[in-house]
Amino acid sequence: MRHDPVDPQLFVRNRERLRSLLKPNSIVIIRSNDIMPTNADGVMPHHQNADLYYLSGVAQEETVLVLMPDAVDEKEREILFVKETSEHIAIWDGEKLSKEQARERTGIQRIEWVEGFDSWIHRLVPQVEHVYLTTNEHLRAAVVVETANDRLIKECQARYPLHRYERLAPLMHRLRMTKDPEEIKFIQKACDITEAGFRRLLGFIKPGVGEWEIEAELVHEFLRRGSRGFAYNPIIGSGKNACVLHYLENNCICEDGQMVLMDVAAEYGGWMSDMTRTVPVNGRFTDRQRDVYNAVLRVFHGANEILRPGNTPMEYQKQVIELMEAELVNLGLISAKDAREQGKDKAMVKKYFMHGTSHHMGLDVHDVAPPHEPFAEGMVFTIEPGIYIREEGLGVRLENDVVIGKDSNFDLMGNIPIEADEIEELMNA
Repeated sequence: MRHDPVDPQLFVRNRERLRSLLKPNSIVIIRSNDIMPTNADGVMPHHQNADLYYLSGVAQEETVLVLMPDAVDEKEREILFVKETSEHIAIWDGEKLSKEQARERTGIQRIEWVEGFDSWIHRLVPQVEHVYLTTNEHLRAAVVVETANDRLIKECQARYPLHRYERLAPLMHRLRMTKDPEEIKFIQKACDITEAGFRRLLGFIKPGVGEWEIEAELVHEFLRRGSRGFAYNPIIGSGKNACVLHYLENNCICEDGQMVLMDVAAEYGGWMSDMTRTVPVNGRFTDRQRDVYNAVLRVFHGANEILRPGNTPMEYQKQVIELMEAELVNLGLISAKDAREQGKDKAMVKKYFMHGTSHHMGLDVHDVAPPHEPFAEGMVFTIEPGIYIREEGLGVRLENDVVIGKDSNFDLMGNIPIEADEIEELMNA
């Protein structure tokens, strides 16, 4: 294991919190994600179902978690099914978790081999009234591939058509939106690794460097510090590429006089970080670049002041748009008169700042949560305003991750350079 072990009591607490939300006489069944194919006999690296990991801490494929809180036999209230190691598996892929290792990692005492899952389910499901199954209900999800949990829904409904089926996703969204201190510890580690990568870049970026070379420097730094790599596909856009929000090609040369936008961050132990920095390729901001940069930075600081308990996502975004409108007027991108006269949709502002300012973060970069839930203590959010001036080939975005606190927010990336003067000083050291 390349990362520090996760305290298994985290997963014990998570299961206890879920049990308190279930209807009486229920069962919860969650399968691990499939290993997805590429071409020929190739496969993608396995990425665990986040709900399964949240409740068990097991990242291994072919894992199933069953929770049945009201089972008469106490030993059947929590069962984890894992893949048994064969000699063939041990030789070709390496040994899988033993039953004892699974107990230590999860705090679940009843461990069974996944080969016996079907017979166990046929024994347990007839004893309950409600069956909780999971689906991907993230508002931005585009689900085009049938998952293992999708197949489980079909199988259960065909086999047990008279049971009452319940959505697990809304319960998991409610649980996962507020972070346990153990989770925050791992997110902080991911942020620290991201910081190391960014500081490395400040001594590397110069005219003539390829966007892909910047990506390579980060991969090296992330992996050597115990991360599995990027928390998401890295965006490294120089010049006009910075105005493409999801630019992924990373195949251009960084030229003298340009800015380079880097939306890049590490994961650690399954938890994600999310950072964006924009720096001058030659180490010195032009007057125009500095003005735009500082405008974004002021909106960043202003957003942090209103990302507070009790505020709601929709109201927060409206307030940030107001901050951004004032900055765009000062930059000469829109006139004060036009700003006053534009409609409520603020289309003139959205021409230059067209995305949301903040999102939940945790086991997923865009972590799950009820969409209109007010902000509260213990939530982890990004703050990521940006200004994109396509006609000038200039895009600036700045992004940190913060924990919402009672009296103030804690910036998990507070040690990562963000002020323009500090960026210049480090790039020219």
